Amino acid sequence: MTAPCGTRPRARDIGIRIGVLPTGPLNAIPDVPGVRVGHVSLIEGEGALVQGKGPVRTGVTAIVPHGGNLFTGKVCAAVHVINAFGKSVGLPQVVELGNIEAPIMLTGTLNVWTVADALVDYMSERNPGVYSFNPVVGECNDGALNDTLGRHVKRHHVFEALESATRTDTGEGNVGAGVGMTGFGWKGGIGTASRVLSEDWGDCTVGAMVLTNTGQASDLRINGVPIGRELRPDTHPYVEGSIMIVIGTDAPLSSRQLGRVARRAVFGLARAGGIASHGSGDFVIAFSTGTLISVSGNQSTGPDAFVPEPLLSSLFRATIEATEEAIVNSLFRAETLAGRDGTTRVGIPVEAVAAIMQKYQ
Repeated sequence: MTAPCGTRPRARDIGIRIGVLPTGPLNAIPDVPGVRVGHVSLIEGEGALVQGKGPVRTGVTAIVPHGGNLFTGKVCAAVHVINAFGKSVGLPQVVELGNIEAPIMLTGTLNVWTVADALVDYMSERNPGVYSFNPVVGECNDGALNDTLGRHVKRHHVFEALESATRTDTGEGNVGAGVGMTGFGWKGGIGTASRVLSEDWGDCTVGAMVLTNTGQASDLRINGVPIGRELRPDTHPYVEGSIMIVIGTDAPLSSRQLGRVARRAVFGLARAGGIASHGSGDFVIAFSTGTLISVSGNQSTGPDAFVPEPLLSSLFRATIEATEEAIVNSLFRAETLAGRDGTTRVGIPVEAVAAIMQKYQ
């Protein structure tokens, strides 16, 4: 079952402008040329938890860096671990080799291995004769609302998310991996944003997608305004973790430079009020479509030179702004949802947020 995105506004729909850089046309990660996103959302049953049956509040999200064969045209990539309390798959090889050779998948914690297994099948079907792949799967724990031990995301859901991935309708809030998530005490989920740069070395786009499942209600800040001081859910559970942040760009960056970019996403999380608590698994995956790497490890397409180091500051700013706005969008777009045992996560009341923002001008 695919959950509707609903009609809740994004940050910019109510006049919240985070940062100074312009957004892309969608203000979303598919503004990066070639990037596609697909979701499969699973919402079934209600009432008391029956392990293995439900209620089900989970899903899977696919981020596909380009439209070609990712195994033969790998993208430069880097990983930054903010806090390693997580169950992700494939990240050590990305750190070691500096590239990603498969779509990036996001899901609920205990679905990770099923999703990775299905992603290997997907890549194998498209690369006959190849006998090893590095699936990249990130996760957050949706156990507050979901029958997480039931591991309800299956192989066909993964294939559906990949095959339905689009550049035009990314979805936010209670979609895909975001269905069962909690953010800053409110209903959390998927959020995205982008920034466009015009630099001496050429135009480029930076896009962010987050899976928000972290934060304390009292810590929430939006564009510098301490929302959490004045607005909290009637029951504001403290959720330690986690958040996955995916940064994509078409800027010609090396893996080392992408590592520098990935570390700046932390500032976007901090500006929203995240503290990377003990039990919060917080990871950043950054990739560039500006340079593709062949199976042999040679640079197969891309520029004669990477972005000069002193000019990376504009990319840092774009990453920070897009990450912060993506987190806010993940909260604004998420609708109230009841899960197992009657547990409910309330969508943040956007009109109340707007009133607080007006108060602080």
